[in-house]
Amino acid sequence: MSKMTGQLKHSTPRPLKACMLAYTFYENDGRVMRYAETLAQEGWDVEAIVLRRELQPAEEVVNGVRVLRVQRRVKNESGKYSYLSRILKFFFRSMFELTRRHLKEPYDIIHVHSVPDFEVFAAFIPKLKGAKIILDIHDIVPEFYAAKFNVRQDSLVFSALKLVEKLSASFANHVIIANDLWLDKITARSTTRNKCSSFINYPDLSVFYPGLRTRKPDGKFIMVYPGTLNWHQGLDIAVKAFALAKEDAPDIEFHIYGEGSAKSEIQRLVEELQLINNVIIRSPLPLREIASVMANADLGVVPKRNDSFGGDAFSTKILEFMALGIPVVVADTRIDKYYFNESLVRFFKSGDERDLSHVMVDAYNDRKLNNQLASRALEYAHQHSWERKRSDYLTIVERLVNDRK
Repeated sequence: MSKMTGQLKHSTPRPLKACMLAYTFYENDGRVMRYAETLAQEGWDVEAIVLRRELQPAEEVVNGVRVLRVQRRVKNESGKYSYLSRILKFFFRSMFELTRRHLKEPYDIIHVHSVPDFEVFAAFIPKLKGAKIILDIHDIVPEFYAAKFNVRQDSLVFSALKLVEKLSASFANHVIIANDLWLDKITARSTTRNKCSSFINYPDLSVFYPGLRTRKPDGKFIMVYPGTLNWHQGLDIAVKAFALAKEDAPDIEFHIYGEGSAKSEIQRLVEELQLINNVIIRSPLPLREIASVMANADLGVVPKRNDSFGGDAFSTKILEFMALGIPVVVADTRIDKYYFNESLVRFFKSGDERDLSHVMVDAYNDRKLNNQLASRALEYAHQHSWERKRSDYLTIVERLVNDRK
């Protein structure tokens, strides 16, 4: 594949050029980084138009990718209107930046990452002028919005979001969907299957590998959750479970790395349960830094709710823990029962803090089983890694570039 891509590159008077367009923080989003760095490694000129945290530079080169941060964001939206206003602001800013850069030096491929899916229309003018567009649906928007803002699925808003999804998929030249359950749902209501591919969040084995573990035995049993702090992620369930488990496992600690709309509620719950010294909440870290934190855990915790969104949302954290050789306790959601079984992870009944507390205590007591699960899971992660799947992505890109000729 690399050879063929190289031939394409040399058949044009300039390197092929791509842009990743995403309402996200580049350094924290492994999915965006994998695609961008893969193309950069293939000799492409790659840019990423993304969000900016305070004190970050507006522009810098990260592992061969030019990262353009066009809007600051703090994840403290108090409601649907503040959430939407910031997304719309990014839409227009990114459209301006993308169009300006395309008119100066055209993109061959623009890879747009959703949420939101209508961000794909920011590439309207570049598409008119020949750029090929990939829409990458990280989270399925109608269900995501309904879960986040308690919107009924028979409402006009939900129907409107499904229409936007359909129009966005129609505008794109190819649609990548983040798991097989969502692939079935989206191809049933919004687009044709031959236009779509399913790519789960495969771990990058150059970032996540067992050799990162440096922690010496210290008598503690550290559980870690790294990720978004939204209601569907179930962190309140995990904190309540931890409070129960601590009675039978006094040396446990729970470290949470992330931000999101549920953060203040989780902090309040920690205070109410008098767990301030045992449950530690920290800000999110760049991908390569959080990999080291995860590698030094004793147990990964993924406590999602099994609702209409969370139940079908694949969590990249599970495979990343597996690739690090760390055992994981996982809610028995539809998506996780689809991809994993009890030979790989410890399941608990989603939404049940008592059941989760029992599983935490079992993991604390049975280190031998932890090692067995981690060993099998490490092999599974290698079989389902980005290194195994990157050629599939390059095949899609090559086909789209050839279609331009």
